[in-house]
Amino acid sequence: MTTMLSAPNSIESLLGKEAEDLLTYKAKISKDLLHLPGPDFVDRVWLSSDRNSQVLRNLQTLYATGRLANTGYVSILPVDQGIEHSAGASFAPNPIYFDPENIIKLAIEGGCNAVATTLGVLGAVSRKYAHKIPLIVKINHNELLTYPNQFDQVLFASVEQAWNLGAVAVGATIYFGSDQSTRQIQEISQAFKRAHDLGMVTILWCYLRNNAFKQDQDYHLAADLTGQANHLGVTIEADIIKQKLPENNKGYGAVAQGTGKSYGKTNERVYTDLTTDHPIDLTRYQVLNCYCGRAGLINSGGAPGRNDFAEAVRTAIINKRAGGTGLISGRKTFQRPFEEGVKLFHLIQDIYLSSEVTIA
Repeated sequence: MTTMLSAPNSIESLLGKEAEDLLTYKAKISKDLLHLPGPDFVDRVWLSSDRNSQVLRNLQTLYATGRLANTGYVSILPVDQGIEHSAGASFAPNPIYFDPENIIKLAIEGGCNAVATTLGVLGAVSRKYAHKIPLIVKINHNELLTYPNQFDQVLFASVEQAWNLGAVAVGATIYFGSDQSTRQIQEISQAFKRAHDLGMVTILWCYLRNNAFKQDQDYHLAADLTGQANHLGVTIEADIIKQKLPENNKGYGAVAQGTGKSYGKTNERVYTDLTTDHPIDLTRYQVLNCYCGRAGLINSGGAPGRNDFAEAVRTAIINKRAGGTGLISGRKTFQRPFEEGVKLFHLIQDIYLSSEVTIA
Protein backbone atom coordinates (compact mmCIF):
# COMPACT_ATOMS: atom_id res chain seq x y z
CA MET A 1 0.00 0.00 0.00
CA THR A 2 1.40 3.39 -1.00
CA THR A 3 0.04 6.71 0.17
CA MET A 4 1.21 9.97 -1.35
CA LEU A 5 1.86 12.97 0.83
CA SER A 6 -0.59 15.83 0.49
CA ALA A 7 1.57 17.94 -1.81
CA PRO A 8 4.18 17.08 -4.46
CA ASN A 9 7.76 17.10 -3.18
CA SER A 10 6.54 17.79 0.36
CA ILE A 11 9.11 15.40 1.85
CA GLU A 12 11.94 17.22 0.12
CA SER A 13 10.58 20.64 1.01
CA LEU A 14 10.23 19.74 4.68
CA LEU A 15 13.71 18.20 4.85
CA GLY A 16 15.35 21.11 3.07
CA LYS A 17 19.10 20.77 2.52
CA GLU A 18 19.16 17.33 4.18
CA ALA A 19 16.67 15.81 1.73
CA GLU A 20 19.03 14.13 -0.73
CA ASP A 21 21.36 12.84 1.96
CA LEU A 22 18.62 11.36 4.16
CA LEU A 23 16.66 9.85 1.27
CA THR A 24 19.58 8.30 -0.66
CA TYR A 25 22.16 7.40 2.01
CA LYS A 26 23.42 3.80 2.08
CA ALA A 27 23.95 2.56 5.63
CA LYS A 28 27.32 1.25 6.82
CA ILE A 29 25.78 -1.95 8.25
CA SER A 30 23.82 -3.91 5.65
CA LYS A 31 20.05 -4.14 6.07
CA ASP A 32 20.46 -7.86 5.32
CA LEU A 33 21.61 -8.30 8.91
CA LEU A 34 18.27 -7.05 10.24
CA HIS A 35 14.80 -8.48 10.84
CA LEU A 36 12.89 -5.76 9.03
CA PRO A 37 9.26 -4.75 9.55
CA GLY A 38 6.70 -6.26 7.21
CA PRO A 39 3.15 -7.64 7.05
CA ASP A 40 4.40 -11.05 8.23
CA PHE A 41 6.53 -9.72 11.10
CA VAL A 42 4.77 -11.60 13.92
CA ASP A 43 4.86 -14.93 12.04
CA ARG A 44 8.40 -14.43 10.77
CA VAL A 45 10.03 -13.16 13.96
CA TRP A 46 7.95 -14.01 17.01
CA LEU A 47 6.45 -17.41 16.23
CA SER A 48 9.55 -19.28 17.41
CA SER A 49 9.86 -17.28 20.64
CA ASP A 50 8.64 -18.14 24.14
CA ARG A 51 5.72 -15.68 23.86
CA ASN A 52 2.41 -17.47 24.36
CA SER A 53 -0.49 -17.43 21.92
CA GLN A 54 -2.25 -14.55 23.66
CA VAL A 55 0.86 -12.34 23.44
CA LEU A 56 1.13 -13.12 19.74
CA ARG A 57 -2.54 -12.29 19.24
CA ASN A 58 -2.21 -8.96 21.05
CA LEU A 59 1.00 -8.12 19.20
CA GLN A 60 -0.76 -8.82 15.91
CA THR A 61 -3.71 -6.67 17.05
CA LEU A 62 -1.28 -3.82 17.69
CA TYR A 63 0.27 -4.20 14.25
CA ALA A 64 -3.13 -4.59 12.54
CA THR A 65 -4.75 -1.33 13.71
CA GLY A 66 -4.86 2.18 12.25
CA ARG A 67 -3.55 3.62 9.01
CA LEU A 68 -0.36 1.51 9.24
CA ALA A 69 -2.31 -1.73 9.72
CA ASN A 70 -0.51 -4.84 8.47
CA THR A 71 2.61 -3.02 7.31
CA GLY A 72 4.83 -4.01 10.24
CA TYR A 73 5.08 -0.36 11.29
CA VAL A 74 3.43 1.43 14.21
CA SER A 75 2.37 4.97 15.06
CA ILE A 76 1.53 5.40 18.75
CA LEU A 77 0.19 8.31 20.80
CA PRO A 78 1.81 8.41 24.28
CA VAL A 79 0.38 10.74 26.92
CA ASP A 80 2.00 10.13 30.29
CA GLN A 81 3.35 13.67 30.47
CA GLY A 82 0.62 14.71 32.91
CA ILE A 83 2.74 12.97 35.53
CA GLU A 84 6.21 13.21 34.02
CA HIS A 85 6.00 16.95 33.29
CA SER A 86 2.90 17.87 35.38
CA ALA A 87 -0.62 18.20 34.06
CA GLY A 88 -0.35 21.97 33.94
CA ALA A 89 2.82 22.00 31.88
CA SER A 90 1.47 19.31 29.58
CA PHE A 91 -2.13 20.35 28.99
CA ALA A 92 -2.20 24.12 29.48
CA PRO A 93 -1.33 24.62 25.78
CA ASN A 94 -4.47 22.64 24.87
CA PRO A 95 -6.83 22.19 27.88
CA ILE A 96 -9.16 19.74 26.12
CA TYR A 97 -6.68 17.01 27.03
CA PHE A 98 -7.36 17.37 30.74
CA ASP A 99 -10.35 15.20 29.72
CA PRO A 100 -9.02 11.66 29.14
CA GLU A 101 -11.53 10.90 26.41
CA ASN A 102 -9.99 13.46 24.08
CA ILE A 103 -6.65 11.65 24.32
CA ILE A 104 -8.29 8.49 22.99
CA LYS A 105 -10.18 10.43 20.32
CA LEU A 106 -6.94 11.96 19.04
CA ALA A 107 -5.34 8.52 18.72
CA ILE A 108 -8.34 7.16 16.80
CA GLU A 109 -8.73 10.17 14.50
CA GLY A 110 -4.97 10.23 14.01
CA GLY A 111 -5.02 6.68 12.68
CA CYS A 112 -2.72 5.39 15.42
CA ASN A 113 -2.01 1.72 16.09
CA ALA A 114 -2.46 2.30 19.82
CA VAL A 115 -2.58 4.82 22.64
CA ALA A 116 -0.19 4.60 25.60
CA THR A 117 -1.15 6.48 28.73
CA THR A 118 -1.79 6.20 32.45
CA LEU A 119 -3.99 3.76 34.33
CA GLY A 120 -6.25 6.65 35.35
CA VAL A 121 -6.80 7.87 31.79
CA LEU A 122 -7.54 4.43 30.40
CA GLY A 123 -9.53 3.36 33.45
CA ALA A 124 -11.85 6.34 32.98
CA VAL A 125 -12.84 5.38 29.42
CA SER A 126 -11.79 1.77 28.85
CA ARG A 127 -15.30 0.29 28.56
CA LYS A 128 -16.06 2.66 25.70
CA TYR A 129 -12.79 2.28 23.81
CA ALA A 130 -10.98 -0.98 24.68
CA HIS A 131 -12.53 -2.68 21.65
CA LYS A 132 -11.93 0.28 19.32
CA ILE A 133 -8.20 0.90 19.67
CA PRO A 134 -5.42 -1.07 21.42
CA LEU A 135 -4.69 0.32 24.88
CA ILE A 136 -1.22 0.40 26.45
CA VAL A 137 -1.01 1.08 30.19
CA LYS A 138 2.15 2.89 31.31
CA ILE A 139 2.69 1.31 34.72
CA ASN A 140 5.50 3.46 36.16
CA HIS A 141 6.26 7.17 36.16
CA ASN A 142 8.59 9.88 37.44
CA GLU A 143 6.65 12.53 39.36
CA LEU A 144 8.06 15.97 40.07
CA LEU A 145 5.83 17.12 42.94
CA THR A 146 8.15 15.73 45.64
CA TYR A 147 10.58 18.36 46.90
CA PRO A 148 13.37 18.43 46.09
CA ASN A 149 12.60 16.95 42.67
CA GLN A 150 14.06 13.52 42.17
CA PHE A 151 14.38 11.37 39.08
CA ASP A 152 13.08 7.88 39.78
CA GLN A 153 10.54 5.70 38.02
CA VAL A 154 8.07 4.24 40.51
CA LEU A 155 5.17 1.88 39.95
CA PHE A 156 1.76 3.58 39.74
CA ALA A 157 -0.18 0.55 38.47
CA SER A 158 -0.11 -3.22 38.48
CA VAL A 159 -0.05 -5.55 35.49
CA GLU A 160 -3.32 -7.07 36.70
CA GLN A 161 -5.03 -3.67 36.58
CA ALA A 162 -3.89 -3.23 32.98
CA TRP A 163 -5.19 -6.67 32.07
CA ASN A 164 -8.55 -6.06 33.75
CA LEU A 165 -9.28 -2.95 31.71
CA GLY A 166 -8.57 -4.77 28.44
CA ALA A 167 -5.11 -3.47 27.58
CA VAL A 168 -3.12 -5.30 24.91
CA ALA A 169 0.18 -4.13 26.37
CA VAL A 170 1.98 -2.59 29.31
CA GLY A 171 4.67 0.07 29.03
CA ALA A 172 7.36 1.04 31.49
CA THR A 173 10.44 3.25 31.74
CA ILE A 174 13.84 2.37 33.13
CA TYR A 175 16.36 5.14 33.75
CA PHE A 176 19.45 3.19 32.78
CA GLY A 177 22.59 4.63 34.33
CA SER A 178 20.77 6.16 37.30
CA ASP A 179 21.30 5.31 40.96
CA GLN A 180 17.90 3.57 40.98
CA SER A 181 18.35 1.56 37.77
CA THR A 182 19.12 -1.76 39.47
CA ARG A 183 15.82 -1.68 41.37
CA GLN A 184 13.92 -0.54 38.29
CA ILE A 185 15.38 -3.37 36.19
CA GLN A 186 14.28 -5.91 38.77
CA GLU A 187 10.78 -4.42 39.13
CA ILE A 188 10.12 -4.17 35.41
CA SER A 189 11.60 -7.57 34.63
CA GLN A 190 9.12 -9.12 37.06
CA ALA A 191 6.27 -6.98 35.68
CA PHE A 192 7.06 -7.97 32.10
CA LYS A 193 7.12 -11.65 33.08
CA ARG A 194 3.67 -11.28 34.61
CA ALA A 195 2.41 -9.35 31.57
CA HIS A 196 3.57 -12.10 29.23
CA ASP A 197 1.93 -14.73 31.42
CA LEU A 198 -1.35 -12.83 31.05
CA GLY A 199 -0.90 -12.45 27.29
CA MET A 200 0.08 -8.78 27.09
CA VAL A 201 2.80 -7.18 24.97
CA THR A 202 5.67 -5.37 26.73
CA ILE A 203 7.05 -1.98 25.67
CA LEU A 204 10.07 -0.42 27.37
CA TRP A 205 11.11 3.23 27.39
CA CYS A 206 14.92 2.70 27.52
CA TYR A 207 16.04 6.13 28.70
CA LEU A 208 19.39 7.19 30.15
CA ARG A 209 19.55 9.38 33.22
CA ASN A 210 22.74 10.51 34.95
CA ASN A 211 24.34 13.94 35.18
CA ALA A 212 27.66 12.33 34.22
CA PHE A 213 26.28 11.81 30.72
CA LYS A 214 26.33 15.59 30.19
CA GLN A 215 29.84 16.49 29.15
CA ASP A 216 30.87 18.58 26.13
CA GLN A 217 27.64 17.25 24.59
CA ASP A 218 24.54 15.58 25.98
CA TYR A 219 25.49 11.91 25.79
CA HIS A 220 22.04 10.84 26.97
CA LEU A 221 21.56 10.82 23.18
CA ALA A 222 24.72 8.88 22.29
CA ALA A 223 24.27 5.92 19.97
CA ASP A 224 26.64 3.68 21.93
CA LEU A 225 25.00 4.35 25.31
CA THR A 226 21.40 4.28 24.07
CA GLY A 227 22.23 1.17 22.08
CA GLN A 228 23.39 -0.58 25.24
CA ALA A 229 20.24 0.57 27.04
CA ASN A 230 18.23 -1.05 24.24
CA HIS A 231 20.21 -4.26 24.67
CA LEU A 232 19.43 -4.32 28.38
CA GLY A 233 15.78 -3.74 27.52
CA VAL A 234 15.48 -6.70 25.18
CA THR A 235 17.33 -8.79 27.75
CA ILE A 236 14.33 -8.49 30.09
CA GLU A 237 12.06 -9.40 27.13
CA ALA A 238 10.70 -6.08 26.00
CA ASP A 239 8.81 -6.78 22.76
CA ILE A 240 9.13 -3.18 21.56
CA ILE A 241 11.81 -0.65 22.54
CA LYS A 242 11.18 3.09 22.76
CA GLN A 243 14.30 5.21 22.47
CA LYS A 244 15.24 8.80 21.71
CA LEU A 245 16.78 9.47 18.32
CA PRO A 246 20.58 9.47 18.69
CA GLU A 247 22.42 12.72 18.06
CA ASN A 248 26.03 11.79 18.81
CA ASN A 249 28.31 8.87 19.69
CA LYS A 250 31.33 7.85 21.77
CA GLY A 251 29.52 8.35 25.05
CA TYR A 252 31.65 5.80 26.90
CA GLY A 253 34.86 7.71 26.20
CA ALA A 254 33.32 11.10 26.90
CA VAL A 255 32.04 10.04 30.32
CA ALA A 256 35.37 8.48 31.24
CA GLN A 257 37.30 11.56 30.12
CA GLY A 258 34.88 13.99 31.76
CA THR A 259 34.83 12.23 35.12
CA GLY A 260 38.44 11.07 35.13
CA LYS A 261 37.27 7.56 35.95
CA SER A 262 36.97 4.30 34.03
CA TYR A 263 33.45 3.80 32.72
CA GLY A 264 31.76 0.81 31.11
CA LYS A 265 33.10 -1.28 28.27
CA THR A 266 33.01 -0.90 24.50
CA ASN A 267 35.05 -1.79 21.43
CA GLU A 268 36.66 0.59 18.98
CA ARG A 269 35.02 -1.31 16.10
CA VAL A 270 31.67 0.09 17.27
CA TYR A 271 32.92 3.44 15.97
CA THR A 272 35.06 2.32 13.02
CA ASP A 273 33.09 -0.61 11.60
CA LEU A 274 29.52 -0.31 12.85
CA THR A 275 28.74 3.41 12.92
CA THR A 276 29.54 6.77 11.36
CA ASP A 277 28.34 10.24 12.28
CA HIS A 278 25.35 9.86 9.95
CA PRO A 279 22.00 9.80 11.81
CA ILE A 280 20.85 6.71 9.90
CA ASP A 281 23.96 4.78 10.96
CA LEU A 282 23.59 5.95 14.56
CA THR A 283 19.96 4.81 14.60
CA ARG A 284 20.82 1.52 12.88
CA TYR A 285 23.17 0.81 15.78
CA GLN A 286 20.17 1.23 18.09
CA VAL A 287 18.24 -1.27 15.92
CA LEU A 288 21.21 -3.66 15.97
CA ASN A 289 21.02 -3.69 19.77
CA CYS A 290 17.33 -4.62 19.63
CA TYR A 291 18.38 -8.14 18.61
CA CYS A 292 18.84 -6.92 15.02
CA GLY A 293 15.27 -5.66 14.93
CA ARG A 294 13.54 -8.69 16.44
CA ALA A 295 12.23 -6.22 19.01
CA GLY A 296 10.96 -3.24 17.07
CA LEU A 297 12.61 0.13 17.67
CA ILE A 298 10.26 3.08 17.95
CA ASN A 299 11.83 6.51 18.30
CA SER A 300 10.20 9.32 20.23
CA GLY A 301 9.01 12.43 18.46
CA GLY A 302 10.59 14.82 20.95
CA ALA A 303 9.41 18.06 22.52
CA PRO A 304 7.28 20.53 20.54
CA GLY A 305 8.97 23.35 18.71
CA ARG A 306 8.68 25.79 15.84
CA ASN A 307 9.37 23.20 13.13
CA ASP A 308 7.35 20.22 14.39
CA PHE A 309 6.20 18.98 10.98
CA ALA A 310 9.69 19.06 9.49
CA GLU A 311 11.24 17.47 12.59
CA ALA A 312 8.60 14.71 12.64
CA VAL A 313 9.21 13.88 8.98
CA ARG A 314 12.98 13.86 9.54
CA THR A 315 12.68 11.53 12.54
CA ALA A 316 10.32 9.18 10.69
CA ILE A 317 12.63 8.95 7.67
CA ILE A 318 15.68 8.26 9.82
CA ASN A 319 13.83 5.61 11.84
CA LYS A 320 12.36 3.88 8.79
CA ARG A 321 15.52 3.94 6.69
CA ALA A 322 17.55 2.66 9.67
CA GLY A 323 15.24 -0.37 9.99
CA GLY A 324 13.07 0.90 12.82
CA THR A 325 9.42 0.12 13.46
CA GLY A 326 7.83 3.55 13.82
CA LEU A 327 7.35 6.64 15.93
CA ILE A 328 5.70 7.35 19.25
CA SER A 329 4.64 10.99 19.12
CA GLY A 330 3.20 12.84 22.11
CA ARG A 331 3.64 16.54 22.83
CA LYS A 332 4.13 17.46 19.19
CA THR A 333 0.61 16.18 18.53
CA PHE A 334 -1.49 16.93 21.63
CA GLN A 335 -0.02 20.34 22.45
CA ARG A 336 -1.58 21.81 19.32
CA PRO A 337 -5.14 22.13 17.95
CA PHE A 338 -6.85 18.75 17.53
CA GLU A 339 -7.00 18.95 13.74
CA GLU A 340 -3.30 19.82 13.51
CA GLY A 341 -2.44 16.86 15.74
CA VAL A 342 -4.34 14.55 13.42
CA LYS A 343 -2.60 16.08 10.40
CA LEU A 344 0.82 15.54 11.98
CA PHE A 345 0.06 11.89 12.71
CA HIS A 346 -1.04 11.36 9.11
CA LEU A 347 2.10 13.03 7.80
CA ILE A 348 4.28 10.71 9.90
CA GLN A 349 2.32 7.67 8.79
CA ASP A 350 2.63 8.69 5.14
CA ILE A 351 6.41 8.25 5.45
CA TYR A 352 5.97 4.62 6.48
CA LEU A 353 3.36 4.02 3.78
CA SER A 354 5.47 5.56 1.03
CA SER A 355 7.32 3.15 -1.26
CA GLU A 356 9.71 6.00 -2.11
CA VAL A 357 11.21 5.96 1.38
CA THR A 358 13.24 2.74 1.40
CA ILE A 359 15.45 0.92 3.91
CA ALA A 360 19.00 2.27 3.70
